Amino acid sequence: MPHPAPHRHLPTDEARELLALTRDIAQREIAPQASAEEDAGRFPRQTFALIGEAGLLGLPYAEEYGGGGQPYEVYLQVLEELAAARLTVGLGVSVHTLACHALASFGSKQQRADHLPQMLGGSLLGAYCLSEPTSGSDAASLRTKAVRDGEDWTLDGTKAWITHGGVADFYTVLARSGGTGAHGITAYLVPGDAAGLSAALPERKMGMKGSPTSQVHFDAVRVPDTRRIGEEGQGFAIALAALDSGRLGIAACAVGVAQAALDAAVAYLGERRQFDRPIADFQGLRFMVADMATKIEAGRALYLTAARLRDAGEPFSAQAAMAKLFCTDAAMQVTTDAVQLLGGYGYTADFPLERYMREAKVLQIVEGTNQIQRMVVARHLMGPESRV
Repeated sequence: MPHPAPHRHLPTDEARELLALTRDIAQREIAPQASAEEDAGRFPRQTFALIGEAGLLGLPYAEEYGGGGQPYEVYLQVLEELAAARLTVGLGVSVHTLACHALASFGSKQQRADHLPQMLGGSLLGAYCLSEPTSGSDAASLRTKAVRDGEDWTLDGTKAWITHGGVADFYTVLARSGGTGAHGITAYLVPGDAAGLSAALPERKMGMKGSPTSQVHFDAVRVPDTRRIGEEGQGFAIALAALDSGRLGIAACAVGVAQAALDAAVAYLGERRQFDRPIADFQGLRFMVADMATKIEAGRALYLTAARLRDAGEPFSAQAAMAKLFCTDAAMQVTTDAVQLLGGYGYTADFPLERYMREAKVLQIVEGTNQIQRMVVARHLMGPESRV
């Protein structure tokens, strides 16, 4: 059943119309088949085409290149609505936006003109290649190599945990073009059909089964220098800039999943009767619902505060880490409590709560684990850890 719209503060009439459009698509086209498609492990490529046609795949980027020209304050609330309908879609849009960030923010004017209209217009879907089998949280130790060969580069190595691996039309790839550490990394825009690029079988995950996550292999993949993004050795800085924004996307998705879980639980409590009264009358359950709603509102306020800082051009890295940390932990708690509120029914696939709970777990891990987020926040407060 459709969930009630949360009260939103939106900056323009255009933003309100955009959220209304998003909500209509989410409730009419995405939510009704979400559980069945997740159970079947079906990737919703047609859904991405639909939301691309609606202009929802390039919202925070410039209109001159086919984007929506929307502030992050609006874009993130669109993500929240999509994730509430199906996390595979909401997180997929967040990953695609992350994959576009390097070119949109650090590419040359010619590169943006050549590639961004298709990337933002909905005809292409992107993936972001930073993590590797031996470099997850320690991304600066990545080993995928990029070797200069005339006017081209040759990429060799393996990326891991890649959302849209094997189905993406383009990959933003971070590879080692120089020495060790963060300063030897460069960013590249690699076509999905490049010779030598292949994807392993998708990982078998506890949730988000409709979203392929796989290793991506680069075997002498040739990339012209015109597809190098930014300067040689600038790649790690480019990656970090994108991750701050990406963490806000995950925070918004987490709030969407939590909101969907709360709405489903409240609807059930109003219908279920025990001891000759609706179980919604029992104070213990009412207090649980109140705590769940408070966590959701607090998370939404936190990610929007960080988004407004970003939109104003102010530093927002610490706030992005806080938002990702708080919102995803809150989503895990809210979905767990929602399952509990339904009792045995919450543990069955007849209701979507067990799916929300499984999906919430991954949000505490992607775009930097919540342990990493705590490290980021602490460094902003106290400086880097001392090295002995």
